[in-house]
Amino acid sequence: MELRAPEIEQRLKRGLGLYDSTMIVAGSMIGSGIFIVAAEMARETGSAGWMLAAWVVAGVLTLAAALSYGELAAMMPKAGGQYVYLREAFSPLWGFLYGWTLFLVIQTGTIAASSVGFSRYLGVLVPFISESHYLIAPIRILPRYALSLSTAQIMSLCLVGFVTWTNSRGLKYGKGVQNVFTTMKIGTLVGVIVIGGLLGLNAAVVKGNFSHAWTPVGVLPPAPGISPLSGFGILIGLCTAQIGSLFAADAWNNITFTAGEVRDPARNVPLSLALGTVIVITLYLLANFAYTVVLPFSQIQTAPSDRVAAAVFEVIFPGIGANLIAVAIMISAFGCMNGMILAGARAYFAMALDGLFFKRAADLNDAKVPSSALKMQALWVAVLVLIRTYNPETGTYGNLYSNLLDYVVSAALIFYILTISGLFRLRHTRPDAHRPYRAWGYPVVPAVYIAAAVVILAILFLYRPATTIPGVVIVLIGVPVYFAFRMSARQANGTS
Repeated sequence: MELRAPEIEQRLKRGLGLYDSTMIVAGSMIGSGIFIVAAEMARETGSAGWMLAAWVVAGVLTLAAALSYGELAAMMPKAGGQYVYLREAFSPLWGFLYGWTLFLVIQTGTIAASSVGFSRYLGVLVPFISESHYLIAPIRILPRYALSLSTAQIMSLCLVGFVTWTNSRGLKYGKGVQNVFTTMKIGTLVGVIVIGGLLGLNAAVVKGNFSHAWTPVGVLPPAPGISPLSGFGILIGLCTAQIGSLFAADAWNNITFTAGEVRDPARNVPLSLALGTVIVITLYLLANFAYTVVLPFSQIQTAPSDRVAAAVFEVIFPGIGANLIAVAIMISAFGCMNGMILAGARAYFAMALDGLFFKRAADLNDAKVPSSALKMQALWVAVLVLIRTYNPETGTYGNLYSNLLDYVVSAALIFYILTISGLFRLRHTRPDAHRPYRAWGYPVVPAVYIAAAVVILAILFLYRPATTIPGVVIVLIGVPVYFAFRMSARQANGTS
């Protein structure tokens, strides 16, 4: 007898406690971004004060969003999280468009980036692992795209395959790996902060960086006729810097995808969202402060390959600093990848239960995890790892997932705005619904998030259209796909 969707979801094992859930939030957030995005943010803002202010803005926005999501999570503690909230607040189409973008780019692209990041930094320790050490040299498949197979790509594929396999063995394996690596990541960041703040503290650097902390230097005009020193120019710099900070602090919502497996979800999901985001944002702000007391701001802006943390450790530990940071980034990348592989599959599982994804993604294996969704996710990650971008002007190769992630930062922000707007809508359309937790500061805190996010989004569309408009296109491509899935589901129900 075929199980109905609610019965299948009830087979999920509620094996995640508060600590496990908090480690998923923190572990999914902490990747390699914190070690590198400071360079681009420094170039966007132009001063230590404004760069740290950009992190404060990102922290306030992330915490406001997490507190708002807590109400939705407690109200609808089901697998799928944000997909479910958008579906219930607006329509299945909006839920699908989020899930589509999640599968196509947001989740899988970040997993690909983490796996390749792990391989790159492993290459610092083992030079044989390299993106330029090809077993199959790039084969052009389109004017701007190619396929290749390097030792770094093989390492990435093996890593994704291994972590997918461990997660398919059961929730206890996935959460065990997550708990260990997130604890190590938090310890690593604390180490960077303490070592940078104590051993690397340079009074001359502090004076140079903070004596004129609010005067932008080395910043290009954000647009013709707009001075980077003007109030509006600084606002643009703060908003464009959010591409880096919000990306580095993203994925805090991953615990909502696994809500169907959290014990006492009405309590633990909202609490883990608050705890995880506070921990990570605090560490991120302190880490960036540590950078500014070790390196002159111009060196943060021009760090080789944007590896700011490596530049800091090279100052403190000449000759071995790069190796130490390589290990730290590998730990962060592995933990981030595990959390996102674990959580992402639950979103596709929920979509499949609604007939809005491949039917097999709704299957649970003997360990009561969506193993088919895990495999589908891994296959698409492999595609993103193998396809390279090609720049005919320079003759150089890049990574498809990197371009796609740049494009969807703004799209992800749109979905956050919509989801938090859904909080207001559900308060109106379902006033009597059971809400074990109500969003702290409602309606002010959610409204402040929406207003600030809309301003950031508007500036990104005006002044960074090359990376924002393609993200919207990726989302809109999902519209005909949605109707194709709906038609397929109707036909299947009509013949069953």
